Amino acid sequence: MGPSKNAESRKGDLPQLPPGQRLQRGWPVTHYGPVPRFRPDRWEFRVFGSTADGDKHCWTHDEFSALPYSTVVADLHCVTKYSMLGAEWGGVSARTILELAPPAPEVTHVMVWAEYGFSSNLRLSDFTSEQSIFATHKDGEPLTAEHGFPVRLVVPHLYAWKGPKWVRGVEYMTADRRGFWEERGYHNVGDPWREQRYTYQEQPGEGPEI
Repeated sequence: MGPSKNAESRKGDLPQLPPGQRLQRGWPVTHYGPVPRFRPDRWEFRVFGSTADGDKHCWTHDEFSALPYSTVVADLHCVTKYSMLGAEWGGVSARTILELAPPAPEVTHVMVWAEYGFSSNLRLSDFTSEQSIFATHKDGEPLTAEHGFPVRLVVPHLYAWKGPKWVRGVEYMTADRRGFWEERGYHNVGDPWREQRYTYQEQPGEGPEI
């Protein structure tokens, strides 16, 4: 299944929020653990797992920064119940990564890996959304370290934990596997419009057994 709503879902001039969400002015800092130190000489972005050619694909920070730059205007819905609307995210589209490092035909899910071994799983259909973006900028300004510099994933139609900060790579998978928060009680899909917050809400087929 793809996205059920998007940033254009509005009623007149009033923003339409997912159930249980409140409108947020500004951008709160929320994350688990310390802010990692960015070391450009050691940083690389990797795509591995079930790639179409069987190889691992890597980009240095300079190489990643030179990839085609895209922008997306989209909302951010945090599972802590705030929503930030209409931000402009700039960076590398997930579709660009998929074109440069295609998945094998049998791939159904991805695991997005970040610093300190943090991970979040996504259905391939969510990852391939035209609004999914590896963001390096917000509203024309580089991300701060607290908000995920140098790269964070933004998947606007899912709760924000599905888009980790400080991303380091993507693993293509032929079967679903739970990520960090999904192993700790959060919903495997994370659709805010269906208020999929916690594991106990999952329906058959929405996630692997814990």
